[in-house]
Amino acid sequence: MQLKYTGKLYLEVDGEKTVGPGRVELLEKIREHGSIRKAAQEMNMSYRQAWQAIDHLNNRFTEPLVVINRGGAGGGKAVVTAKGELVISEFRDFHARFKQFLQEESDRLKRLG
Repeated sequence: MQLKYTGKLYLEVDGEKTVGPGRVELLEKIREHGSIRKAAQEMNMSYRQAWQAIDHLNNRFTEPLVVINRGGAGGGKAVVTAKGELVISEFRDFHARFKQFLQEESDRLKRLG
């Protein structure tokens, strides 16, 4: 028998789940590609879903996390802002500590098995 603690971590803004692993990954993909469309494709989500997620994030923080420059001949460009980078960093750091905590507590469960 293997016992272990699990959990999902979300950052709430005014009581609403706003930032979680999926949205942080989306921000990272946008940073990597400079494109919401490419980020969405890589995550197997629709452009509309990705755009709505970014719009939701941008409307929940005091500054936008992603700035979107609509395209011309070469298409648009999306840029993760300094605030977006801070959200990514804070979430990733806290998530790593959270996973470590779950592992340590799960290790303590061995005495029950």
